[in-house]
Amino acid sequence: MSRSGHADSSGHSAHHGAVETLAKRIFKGTYGEGESLVLPEVMAELDVSQTVLREAIKVLTTKGLLGADKKRGTFVRPREDWNLLDTDVLRWKLAAGVSSDFFADVLELRRSIEPAAAALAAERRTDEDLAALDAALSEMAASDNDPVLLVRADASFHTALLIASNNRFYAQMHRVIVPVLVQRDRAVLDERGAFDHPHAIHAAVVEAVRNRDVDGAYMAMLELLDVSAREHP
Repeated sequence: MSRSGHADSSGHSAHHGAVETLAKRIFKGTYGEGESLVLPEVMAELDVSQTVLREAIKVLTTKGLLGADKKRGTFVRPREDWNLLDTDVLRWKLAAGVSSDFFADVLELRRSIEPAAAALAAERRTDEDLAALDAALSEMAASDNDPVLLVRADASFHTALLIASNNRFYAQMHRVIVPVLVQRDRAVLDERGAFDHPHAIHAAVVEAVRNRDVDGAYMAMLELLDVSAREHP
């Protein structure tokens, strides 16, 4: 029984490692868009079995990174087909490095989602939602300009806000928005070494949500995003 358990663990580890390595190579451009993979060579390079490689390819196919046809075999799909809404794909993209236009695209996404989520939160929030928002604000206030703690508090705030919308789709968007937000905040930290303290502008959103001010919550969140864009382009 223990031997079987060990084999399962080892197999899972090999499968996970193959997925991660292939994905990183695709994002680095080791395997370029449209390029066909020579599977025997890949098996040898990754030191995995045909079964493990086949399963890894299935995972990356479902995420839009790989495709297959009779003429080309297994090949790397164009970047526009890669599913950036998938948490793994987004993680790989962020790890590979992103440009300012990537952050600009995400800001446009946030402007279309977060003000509307704030308005819904003002209408639908529960006591538990308010508690989560207040906890994030308290963490932000207590950060004492510690950039690492501010990044963590910022992530907690935006996650809590999206969940407070009580819309199941908006609530899920924290999986996309928050990792990019954290990456952007860290990039600003590395570049400037400091943050303008964001507590007041976040608190304005929470107060509107607390007061069930739908229009006020929408505008406060929009202002927060505009200030963020100006201060951290």
